[in-house]
Amino acid sequence: MRAIVVGQTGGPEVLQLSEVNDPKPGPGELLVEVGATGVNFIETYQRSGLYAVNLPFTPGAETAGHVLAVGEGVTDFKPGDRVATVDARGSYAEQVIVPADRAVTVPDGVDIETAAAVMLQGMTAHYLTQSTYPIKAGETALVHAAAGGMGLLLTQLVKAAGGKVIGTVSSEAKAKLATEAGADEVIRYDQVSGEELAEEVRHRNGGQGVHVAYDGVGKDTFEASLGALRMRGMLVSFGNASGPVPPIAPLRLSQGGSLFLTRPTLGNYIVARQELEWRASDLFRWIQEGELNVRVGATYPLGEAGLAQQDLESRKTTGKLLLIP
Repeated sequence: MRAIVVGQTGGPEVLQLSEVNDPKPGPGELLVEVGATGVNFIETYQRSGLYAVNLPFTPGAETAGHVLAVGEGVTDFKPGDRVATVDARGSYAEQVIVPADRAVTVPDGVDIETAAAVMLQGMTAHYLTQSTYPIKAGETALVHAAAGGMGLLLTQLVKAAGGKVIGTVSSEAKAKLATEAGADEVIRYDQVSGEELAEEVRHRNGGQGVHVAYDGVGKDTFEASLGALRMRGMLVSFGNASGPVPPIAPLRLSQGGSLFLTRPTLGNYIVARQELEWRASDLFRWIQEGELNVRVGATYPLGEAGLAQQDLESRKTTGKLLLIP
């Protein structure tokens, strides 16, 4: 089969389309024919060497497709079933091995591309708004990169809970998308300096700080996120698209008003099978009922994985990017 193989860390050019051996499922595993694979920032961190991985490797973990075969002991799935996961082993490929206990069934009414597009970012938006900081009616959230795949989902879930969203974007076209997703206020951070951003957020919120800042951008927005919080507000730093956040002294949180800071990751919020099924089933139900819109910004052939990652890193894209083998 064909798969993307990374033999050395570096830029998008190290993502090479290669012929590799067909995988075979072991006990407790599924062999899945990949229908679509999500392109995520974590794969760019692994490719660049920011996150250490053993070389060579095939990137990708978020995928949806059809079961081709099941390994010994698997009883919950059979060949032909439609499944999705965030725990595939190298999903930048035509076929992939998936632990059966990490797969969920894709229900009727949800197509494979949508399922692949919503698993990682959708479940992240779910745990951020339902568990890390359970947003309540009347509360205000700052959502950075509000027109990206993650930002659009976060905005919708905050609004569904009755919250107010102040979103940041980098262009007028993105501002329109964020507004359509439900953002109450949209700030063009390409028109406001980093020092002024926190002040502008407070201005858009009646002079008050926000209850929570959901920040997946990292280095470029971290200080503004802290500065935009009200007393005892929470900064949820869940990503570093612009680079890792520099070290911070705990005293900084005290000086800002007894602030809370957390750096969560999806894996810690879907450890139990029950949690995984809860988050995925909520998302699929909302999609079926038309309450959650999942925007696929672009699709790429498997061989253009480098271009897909390059476009993602440029931060000029909107919605989710997918690879289609």
